[in-house]
Amino acid sequence: MNRQSIPLLSPAIGTHRELVSFHFGPANSGQKIYIQSSLHADETPAMLATVLLKRRLLELEKQGALNAEIVLVPVANPVGLGQYVLGQFLGRFDLGSGKNFNRHFLQFSKLVARAKETLGSNAAENVRLVRKLIADELAEQKPLTEFESLQLALLQLSFDADVIIDLHCSLEAAMHLYTSEAAWPEFEPLSRYLGAQASLLATNSGGESFDETHSLLWWKLQQELPADKPVPNGAIAVTVECRGQRDVSYEVAQEDADALVDYLGWRKAIKLDAKPLPELLSPATPLAGSEQFYAPVSGILIHRAKIGDTIRVGQALFDIVDPLTDETTTIASKTEGVLYMRRAIRFVTAGAPLGRVTGTRAFRTGVLLGA
Repeated sequence: MNRQSIPLLSPAIGTHRELVSFHFGPANSGQKIYIQSSLHADETPAMLATVLLKRRLLELEKQGALNAEIVLVPVANPVGLGQYVLGQFLGRFDLGSGKNFNRHFLQFSKLVARAKETLGSNAAENVRLVRKLIADELAEQKPLTEFESLQLALLQLSFDADVIIDLHCSLEAAMHLYTSEAAWPEFEPLSRYLGAQASLLATNSGGESFDETHSLLWWKLQQELPADKPVPNGAIAVTVECRGQRDVSYEVAQEDADALVDYLGWRKAIKLDAKPLPELLSPATPLAGSEQFYAPVSGILIHRAKIGDTIRVGQALFDIVDPLTDETTTIASKTEGVLYMRRAIRFVTAGAPLGRVTGTRAFRTGVLLGA
């Protein structure tokens, strides 16, 4: 194992943070796997899973069982870890700018035009050339803030990976994941090993998130370049939501770490006898088909369905009780699917997000991700 550190831009005199990564396996193996956790800093279930995964990778490396380079970043957001007010972590947004740590990553739109001039007829060589173009553009970046230097450092570690796995968690949630339609065949086994109760697909969800910064470029190249300049999937990416913020235990984290090892074994990145694929708990559905619920009024929030429940059309999901008038407002589902995440706080203001249910019919457009 090789431990590396990237210093981040210091925001003020007397402060300093670093991004730490752990590198396993042969660097020139022909396959690179990048795994990070807790880009929204207070996502502790994902962080603990990477701690246990690191221990397993150390054992496998000593056994000579790694066929791929594996880069692990257990703390993908040291900036957010330093943000707490009266004991409460605020890891989703940068307090200095208000920006979401997992939005508005650098997009490589200029590279499409450059690729048209540079690429040739050899698909494997085209992957190498595109990665060289990405490396050159990253080298040109001059971050002005600690936030920008963090995003740049993450891209510098991951831009040349074949597989990118971004581990998060939600507020209260079932295990679920997000990926693109093109990458789904490669990540369906991961969904099975993880026991995901929802797998949500979108080529472009509109948020310029970390995972799509990698995958969307290759998709655009495939759409815009002629057939005589073939471009394979140079990077596939997935965001995994490791249940809810309070789902922190050795037992659960070990299950997730083992599932990741099983998946890497399935990919031949690790020398393991491939574990039989478990049942796919729920078929993949379009992210644009998930119904999102919002509070029409303020009041006490009562959940009337459990996380992971299969929901029927018309089923009551939430009650909101006005403590002054005793009036109860009930929110019911218009969609049949799985309740895969919901709000953790039990008092809501008008317009507050409440939860989401998967759906098979795409009906939403525009930005599909939450703030």
